Amino acid sequence: MSKTCYYETLNVTRTATDSEIKSSYRKLAMKWHPDRNPGNKAAENKFKEISEAYEVLKDGDKRAAYDRFGHAAFEQGNGASAHGFGADFGSTFSDIFEGIFGMAGGRGRSSSGRERGADLRYNMEITLEDAYYGKTAEIRIPTSVTCEACSGSGAKAGTRPKACGTCGGHGRVRHAQGFFTLERTCPACQGRGQVIEDPCPSCSGSGRVTRERMLSVNIPQGVEDGTRIRLAGEGEAGVRGGTAGDLYIFLSLASHPIFQRDGADLHCRVPVSMVTAAIGGEFEVPSIDGSRSKVKVPAGTQSGRRFRLQGKGMPVLRSKQTGDMYVQVVVETPQNLTKRQRELLVEFQKLSSTETQPESTGFFARVKDLFDIGSRPQ
Repeated sequence: MSKTCYYETLNVTRTATDSEIKSSYRKLAMKWHPDRNPGNKAAENKFKEISEAYEVLKDGDKRAAYDRFGHAAFEQGNGASAHGFGADFGSTFSDIFEGIFGMAGGRGRSSSGRERGADLRYNMEITLEDAYYGKTAEIRIPTSVTCEACSGSGAKAGTRPKACGTCGGHGRVRHAQGFFTLERTCPACQGRGQVIEDPCPSCSGSGRVTRERMLSVNIPQGVEDGTRIRLAGEGEAGVRGGTAGDLYIFLSLASHPIFQRDGADLHCRVPVSMVTAAIGGEFEVPSIDGSRSKVKVPAGTQSGRRFRLQGKGMPVLRSKQTGDMYVQVVVETPQNLTKRQRELLVEFQKLSSTETQPESTGFFARVKDLFDIGSRPQ
């Protein structure tokens, strides 16, 4: 009786990736596993076919031979075993049963019971000037540190942790299910492999205590809002002598009374008088470095016009480049006029022409044409 194509058995195409093959195999294996289909001979045979197909297709060399010669490549004992179970079948299925039964092997802990400390986050607000110049900031953080009384072991001075009697110090216990042997985290020691009979009174057996620490944080030039700074090993202390976690500093920039930042560029709005905008002039604007720059306003400048000051922006992080500063003028309309000022403006209005106000003259001319077209008989 001819065998079914291995690719068809696993419901994949011949161009399927290794991850696609593994994913399909996991689904089919869970569906047809004998423990899920007790007494079902057809399910048992189906399970063996799936396992045999996966044993070949998961191996690059075996798969290449199968693609070239088909099932003949594994005749006379050269391929998968007669029942479809290869030498590493148990290791392959361990991943599946960890997902089904939640029996992870305690991989997050070392055999000595040490655990890495948690990472910490610290939010810091800085000014735009701090981001421009860079600075060294001192921060105070409460965190867990290694207990000095027990040197992080968790056991009272003069005593030591003992190997767990339930798991023999391995941190895992074996569990037999059908013809499989699975491992799960030891419930007695929670995977640490050790138990403390006489805990340290200072840390209650955890090996760490809470303290407030002062740290220096170097803030480089050009940092932006949301920049993250990592301080390795400055996080929470590990459990029972484990390595410490990291500290992450998240920076946020406080709003500035004059400047708005866009990457490395700075923007500011400067009000100018109607007269200055009309006849021209100049004004001084402050820069982020504390200096002052002159901006010349040509005659007839309209509100909203921008002027670029090259190199007056922010430094680029870890670069020698510097951004620019853009100054936008806003023409200010006179308010609280005296009688004489009003008279002069009225006189100016009478002397105005289409040449002195070309934009408003052109706009109202287009509006007039639009209404004329709409009023024509159809």
